[in-house]
Amino acid sequence: MRSTDTTDTTDLPAFPMPSPFPGEPPIAFAQLREEKPVARVRLPTGDEAWLVTGHAENRIVLTDARFSRAAAAAPGAPRLQPIPPDPGSMLNMDPPEHTRLRRLVAPAFTPRRIEDLRPALRRDVDALLDDLLAAGPPADLVTGFARRLPVAVICELLGVPGSDRRRITEWVDLLLSLTTHPPQRIAAARREMKAYLAGLVESARDRPGNGLLSQVIEAYDEIGGTDDEEVVMLAATILTGGFLTTAGEIALSIVTLLRHPEQLAALRREPETLPRAVEELLRYNVLTTGGGLLRVATEDVVLGGVRIRAGEAVLPAISAANRDPRVYTEPDVLDFRRPDNPHITFGLGVHYCLGAKLARIELEEALAGVLRRLPPTLRLAGDMTALAVHPGHLVRGLPELPITW
Repeated sequence: MRSTDTTDTTDLPAFPMPSPFPGEPPIAFAQLREEKPVARVRLPTGDEAWLVTGHAENRIVLTDARFSRAAAAAPGAPRLQPIPPDPGSMLNMDPPEHTRLRRLVAPAFTPRRIEDLRPALRRDVDALLDDLLAAGPPADLVTGFARRLPVAVICELLGVPGSDRRRITEWVDLLLSLTTHPPQRIAAARREMKAYLAGLVESARDRPGNGLLSQVIEAYDEIGGTDDEEVVMLAATILTGGFLTTAGEIALSIVTLLRHPEQLAALRREPETLPRAVEELLRYNVLTTGGGLLRVATEDVVLGGVRIRAGEAVLPAISAANRDPRVYTEPDVLDFRRPDNPHITFGLGVHYCLGAKLARIELEEALAGVLRRLPPTLRLAGDMTALAVHPGHLVRGLPELPITW
């Protein structure tokens, strides 16, 4: 395909783009994917980026080393959020530094270790639903369940005391802001959370246990030790990546099931099909403004028929790729019996989500608990059209989900 140089950047479409309903993609994604799968947009910061909406093009961006996360964290690079990315985060590194850090933390996230968490996770689900049922309808499924479950799981992994979890959620909310909070407040939240986590790391070093931080510290010590700043950044990465996204996915999945009563009824009849249903919900639901992390091209690259210059930003719209009709039959239909589901919700390549298995079992157990414990008369307590996502936020989760039964 012949490459095209695009130099006119006036009147660029603004990103993020509005969605017609929580969990649904922006209407503009379908047109862009068909006509311009790699298109210029203007980010909330005023910087420009190439928005990638096609499935094939997204796979390239996520796996080609010429699209760099480290370059996106460099001083002066185009950025999506109000403050620059922290270059000390594993998310903002390329191999070999990324490989070294991921290798240290990966043993705590093996499929077997994560599966071992399932019984405790199920108990957490039941305890939260006990509280919800005891209080009686109506209830807010977000504050009473969807947010409390993943923050409990992540904080237990890291050894965060229950009394400090509210602070953690506030910091994560701030750190994933696009336009809701001033840059100074977001930067302060980053400093506060890192200082707090430094105290946890120091405690884990003084009094080793079986938690994630102790495992990572032990792994570092086996290779000669290191500055605890890296351990702090690993903990911060796990917190910011593993709490709000899972909470948002749980709530959106409940909404999606209530909007598709025939699929909900089928799940109630055949609960053993839940893992496949979870995969379809992960494909179908649009949780973030786009879905992927911003990259910067390290050299000129032709992608989707356009030439991306070295130093230009590229934003993979994974949620658009997950609705690509070139890959999925009837992509806008929720189908729990979909035979082939190569969704890329958790990314691809070296930055494939470390917590993907954990997110899957959290979603499985959360939905299984709701189906098992809440009455079949479960429904929204109010007008579904009144539901709205967090404004100005990277994660387009629901601030509340009023339900009754």
